[in-house]
Amino acid sequence: QVQLVESGGGLVQAGGSLRLSCSASGRTSSVTGMGWFRQAPGKERDFVAAISSSGSTYYTDSVKGRFTISRDNAKNTVYLQMNSLKPEDTAVYYCGADFTMRYYYDAGSWSPYRQPSYWGQGTQVTVSL
Repeated sequence: QVQLVESGGGLVQAGGSLRLSCSASGRTSSVTGMGWFRQAPGKERDFVAAISSSGSTYYTDSVKGRFTISRDNAKNTVYLQMNSLKPEDTAVYYCGADFTMRYYYDAGSWSPYRQPSYWGQGTQVTVSL
């Protein structure tokens, strides 16, 4: 089993920045990809960003150029630096672990091949005008 604990959410004005952290514990040696997903009220949980065990990074189009995912393997921690935040970024952000990414040619983009095996409890990010 792997336990994930997120931190760093909060309230910020549009244009501001936040950094989310996700610390993993337990059988972390078995974990492949880690990443972030978000769920806005009344919507499904969507992929935001991922980083593989080798350091390859993936982003959904709406956050490219604004968000940066990174990974400290020594600390078993994944970070999401969020800059130029917009009100539409408001959501509960969830850390996910142990999943892989696949390129879908019909969509022309990378997406998770399957849902993460492990989830954190979520952290609220609210961006005001």
